[in-house]
Amino acid sequence: MDVMHFLWLVPAFPLAGFLLLALLGLRLPARAIAWIGTVSIGLAALVTLWIGLDFLQQPPAAGHYRQVLWTWFNINGFAPAIALYLDPLSLVYIFVITFVSFFIHLYSTAFMRGDEGYPRFFAYMNLFVFSMVTLVLADNLLLLYLGWEGVGLCSFLLIGFWYRDEANGYAARKAFIVTRIGDTAFIIGLFLLVKQFHTLDIQDILSQAPQVWAIGAAGAFWVSLLLLGGAVGKSAQLPLQTWLPDAMAGPTPVSALIHAATMVTAGVYLIARMHVLYSLSPTMQLVVAIIGVLTLLIAGFSALAQRDLKRILAYSTISQIGYMFLALGVGAWTAAVFHFMIHAFFKALLFLGAGAVIMAMEEEHDIFKMGGLRKKMPITFWTFLAGSAALAAVPIITAGFYSKDLILFDALASTQGSTWLWLGGFIGAFITVLYTFRMVFVTFYGEQKKVIAHDPERETAMMIPLMVLGVLSIIGGWIELPHAWAHFTPFSHFLESCLPATQLKAGVESWELWLQLLTAIMVIVGIYWSWLAYVKRPALAYQLKQTAWGRALYPFFYKGWMFDQLYDTLLVKPVVWLSRIDRHDFIDYIYEGFGQLNIGINKVFSRTQNGYLRWYLLCVVGGVLIIFSLILFV
Repeated sequence: MDVMHFLWLVPAFPLAGFLLLALLGLRLPARAIAWIGTVSIGLAALVTLWIGLDFLQQPPAAGHYRQVLWTWFNINGFAPAIALYLDPLSLVYIFVITFVSFFIHLYSTAFMRGDEGYPRFFAYMNLFVFSMVTLVLADNLLLLYLGWEGVGLCSFLLIGFWYRDEANGYAARKAFIVTRIGDTAFIIGLFLLVKQFHTLDIQDILSQAPQVWAIGAAGAFWVSLLLLGGAVGKSAQLPLQTWLPDAMAGPTPVSALIHAATMVTAGVYLIARMHVLYSLSPTMQLVVAIIGVLTLLIAGFSALAQRDLKRILAYSTISQIGYMFLALGVGAWTAAVFHFMIHAFFKALLFLGAGAVIMAMEEEHDIFKMGGLRKKMPITFWTFLAGSAALAAVPIITAGFYSKDLILFDALASTQGSTWLWLGGFIGAFITVLYTFRMVFVTFYGEQKKVIAHDPERETAMMIPLMVLGVLSIIGGWIELPHAWAHFTPFSHFLESCLPATQLKAGVESWELWLQLLTAIMVIVGIYWSWLAYVKRPALAYQLKQTAWGRALYPFFYKGWMFDQLYDTLLVKPVVWLSRIDRHDFIDYIYEGFGQLNIGINKVFSRTQNGYLRWYLLCVVGGVLIIFSLILFV
């Protein structure tokens, strides 16, 4: 039996769960809704594991597997198929998507219990997973774009899930509109690809592109630029990063799903999948790296000033995706995918841990109104600490150390890297340590400022995901040990069958241990500074904020470097102003005229409905005479 034939079940199970919940959800008890929503994703994860093991033991002769389900349409020879494509890159992605999503769904069964939108929530979540799996398994860019827009729709529905609150609706609209800017660029890029290659089949494009375009060709530049536009929108990178912090309006499991397993990782996948185009445009590849460095720095400084627990994690995600873009930009394709996987583990853990804390604090989000939870919530504390240590890349003992340090090394040692790119990533790593342990120390240490209203640690469905993800945040990095240690790099070797290996400068291997030692010292210093400012001498942080530099920079960082205010001034207000002055132009009069005409016709015909039988008979006779006259004389 060929296991690969069952690949279609990976997207089919989440889709089936969505359809059942959408059609029958209001008639089902909460327990059945939870079972359908969670088991459908669990089955997809098990099928992924089954297929993945078979793929590893008996790799396809071609290095990939293609499953054509049916032809979507055929217009003048342009015939995109509903077809699935499995290679090491898509296998890693569907593994992370299905397994992390399963634990988020399991957590949600308890977290969302009692919500009036319980069936709607799980229906949307299943559709979200289906869309993301479709995106990464798509054999062609048109099917990929369908999944791409599917995750955009689901993010809108879930960010605004509690739509009765006007702020939630605004956040959902903002996410939808900002990402549409990138999506517009993306679809224009697809039109250019169709014009050039007469196909949207990904592998055909990647094989033909080096024959059609020389390195540095204008065509490769423009297509890469347009695809990058879509990527920065979905992955919340500069300059379209403003939607993600406000997306925290949705339920906490939604935040975990968006940040760890679906929406924001789509841009990283797109660039990695279309890596050949970026290799043909070194300028655009450098732009990707620069965007990554600038984004990780901007988001890191912004996280330092936040008080809302979820917004700290949101800016953290923007920053960590920036590291992935940095890796892509220097040609470290496998390092970017490695960090994507590790980030999914610890970021899902951190959001789910944050949800447990917020539940215990009666929906309080401000970390400075928490404190002292270390002993009251031990499971949450230790698992949250594991995720935080991985985010900060604590040396040796956390998975984040192996993935982030690999990116920093490649940023300097790659033939496309530079000292400036490495320095930006290194400073960003230090900032990450500061805001991460600021979050840990303020939330879990010190004096308890609020009584725990509900103990989430009694909920087994919430604690199991925290513990499993906590373990993965520690041991997940062991599949890719540094080159200088043992040359144990099975993950890179696995991915290099579909992604090119990182090209390193000559004689850089000796740098790796020194760079790791430097980053290890940096992490220890950062943790100590955070402990000193927020545990040992809490007044120190306040004093720093009251300095001239602190009073100037804190509000600036708190508002995300004022990007929202800039866009509001340059784009939103002018559009609103033009709309107001153009409210009653001649086009409006045309449509209003049609409306008034229909109202007048309605009034005329309504007079015929007067209730007199003789009038109705007269109209019938008149109509019959007109019909016979037309038949006889026309």
